Amino acid sequence: MSERVVKPVGRGFLFLDSHPAGCVQVVRDLAAAVEPRTAERRVALVIGSSSGYGLATTIAGLAQFGIDGIGIAFEKDATARRTATAGWYRTAETAKLAEELGRDFTFVNADAFADTTKDEVLDLIAERFGKIDHLIYSVAAPRRTDPRTGETYQSALKTIGAPYTTKSLAYDGTEPQLTEVTVDPATDDDLAQTVKVMGGEDWARWVAALQERDLLSEDFNTVALTYIGSDITGPIYRQGSIGAAKADLEQTALTLTKEGIHAYTSVNGAAVTQASSAIPGIGLYTSLLHKTLGNTMQTPIQQSVSLWNQITGATPKDLDEDNRIRLDRWELTSEVQTEVHAAWQSVTQNTIADLADHEWFYAEIRRLYGFDVPGVNYEAEVEVDVPWPTR
Repeated sequence: MSERVVKPVGRGFLFLDSHPAGCVQVVRDLAAAVEPRTAERRVALVIGSSSGYGLATTIAGLAQFGIDGIGIAFEKDATARRTATAGWYRTAETAKLAEELGRDFTFVNADAFADTTKDEVLDLIAERFGKIDHLIYSVAAPRRTDPRTGETYQSALKTIGAPYTTKSLAYDGTEPQLTEVTVDPATDDDLAQTVKVMGGEDWARWVAALQERDLLSEDFNTVALTYIGSDITGPIYRQGSIGAAKADLEQTALTLTKEGIHAYTSVNGAAVTQASSAIPGIGLYTSLLHKTLGNTMQTPIQQSVSLWNQITGATPKDLDEDNRIRLDRWELTSEVQTEVHAAWQSVTQNTIADLADHEWFYAEIRRLYGFDVPGVNYEAEVEVDVPWPTR
C-alpha cells in the first residue's frame, strides 16, 4: 500500500502528479451524464481510450450503449516519486464501471503504433468476440516509431508559410494572464513528420490488419476523431502543421471508403484536453467560447452520445460535403462565432477576467489530472499504487 496526500505540482498546464480519487470521480461523473438504453450487442475497439474524447466515447459506449470490446491506452504506473498518470487511474475506474454494467470490456496498456500491439489486440478480438462492429481511433501522440522501418517521427506545432503571433492564455497562480506567442513556420520535414505521427497511416494499418484477419462484421464502420475549429485558431491549428495531418486523416477516410470500408472522420467541438491545452491560443479561444455559451456548450460526453447514435444507426449521420460527421455545428454558428470574434478582438489584460471564463478553464485543466473535482477530499491520504485492470 502506498497511501499519501497528493497535491498538484507542476508548471503552467502540466502537472507531475495525478489524483487517483479525483480521476475516479471524473469517470463516475461522465457515466452519470448518460442514460442507459436497451440496444443490441455491439463490439468496439477504441484506440486512445484513456483521455479526452476517446475516454468520453468509451464511457458513453459502455454506460449508454452497452458495448463490449477493447480499449487501448499508453499510460505510466506509479513510481517511488510520482503517481501514475491520470489516464492510468481513469482506465482502472472505467474497467470497474464496465464490470458493474456487465460488459465484457478489456483494456490494453501498449503503444498503439506497434505491430506487436496490433497482434495482441487482434488475437484478443478473435478469442473473445470473433468480430468487431466499430473501430474508434482517437490518438494524440507527440511522436511515433514506425515498426516497419524503425524510424521515429516527431510532430511539430508550427504554422505553414510564415510566423504567426497569437493572443494566448496563461496563469500567474490562479490569475489569468494575457500573453502573446509567436509560432514559427514548419519546414517540409516538420510537415512530413507531423503527418506521419498524426495523419491516417496508422489508422489505415489497423483497419487493414483487422480485415486481413477477417475480424470485421458485415456492418463494420470506423471513425477517427478530428477537429476543425474557428478561423481565430486557424493559422496555428487547421492551416498549420497539425491541420496538414488532420487533412491526411480525412483523406484516409475517403480512401478507405473507396476500398469498401465505412470510414468517417468525426469533427468534434472545442474542449479542454491535454492535447489542446498545449496549443497557443486554444485555451483563450475555448474560455471565450464557454463564456459565450455557458452550459449550452456541448461537452465531450454529449458529443460522444451523438456519435454513438449515428454510427449505430439510431439516428441518421450528420455528414458534410466531405463525408465528415459533424458534431461541432453548435460551435461554428455565425451567431456564436460573431460573439467570440468580438471578445477576441477586445480582450486585454484588464478585460480578460470579464470576457473569458478563465476560472472554468483553469478548473478544467486541473480536472484533467483529477484535481478540483467536486466531492473529493484532497486533504485525505489516497492509494496511488493502483493496478492496471486485468483481463
